[in-house]
Amino acid sequence: MTSQQQDLFEYATRLGDSALILGQRLSEWCGHSPELELDMAITNLSLDLIGQARLLLALAGEIEGAGRDEDQLAFLRDALDFRCLLLVEQPNGDWAQTIARQFFFSAFQQLQFQALSQSADARLAAIATKALPEIAYHVRFAADWVVRLGDGTEESHRRMAAAIDNLWRFTDEMFLPDAVEERLTAAGIAPDATALKAGWLAAVTATLGEAGIAVPAPHRPVVGSRVGHHSEHLGHILSEMQFMQRAYPNAEW
Repeated sequence: MTSQQQDLFEYATRLGDSALILGQRLSEWCGHSPELELDMAITNLSLDLIGQARLLLALAGEIEGAGRDEDQLAFLRDALDFRCLLLVEQPNGDWAQTIARQFFFSAFQQLQFQALSQSADARLAAIATKALPEIAYHVRFAADWVVRLGDGTEESHRRMAAAIDNLWRFTDEMFLPDAVEERLTAAGIAPDATALKAGWLAAVTATLGEAGIAVPAPHRPVVGSRVGHHSEHLGHILSEMQFMQRAYPNAEW
């Protein structure tokens, strides 16, 4: 691979991994959501994200040119090789925690993919354009629930505010580009992540204001995903997600 192909492989893998792991997290709600309608809704969000992950990891495999497809990248890498944001691997917790995580990520992903739809790489632009209608629904779904819980009962407000505060320390990582992203930004391929923060913060602040929840005070950022440093939670996710492939290599239905 050329140096730019290596950067593109890394970037597509990051995008795909974040979508894959959050999709896997949301799938854990199947059969356990607060009500049947939400069970269907959260499962659809999961399927959307896993669909995005397939496209992005397939692109990563194509760029790499080593014969790995999206399934091999998803099921045959170890935790240290994953590049998902730390935010998306955090546990579901209660419904408020799941909603806060989804809201933070989807509000960011919407801005990121809007910019990516204009990428100089036509393949990334096409994937981003295809995903944007799904992401718009994800943002609306999560934002509505932030307001619904924040402006609900005393207990729902307490839980929503606690979830927002708990996950806030993982959000700065979304806006801290490394050398890979900086080179791709200079080439017109990836958006400048730092430039997305103002729009994200404005959207988040508006929703939290409607919910009656204060924007958390600055936290010390928790970072590490760019170099494969993850929380202990990722290993547990992968042990379940990758079990069949690891136990029965190359099995076919």
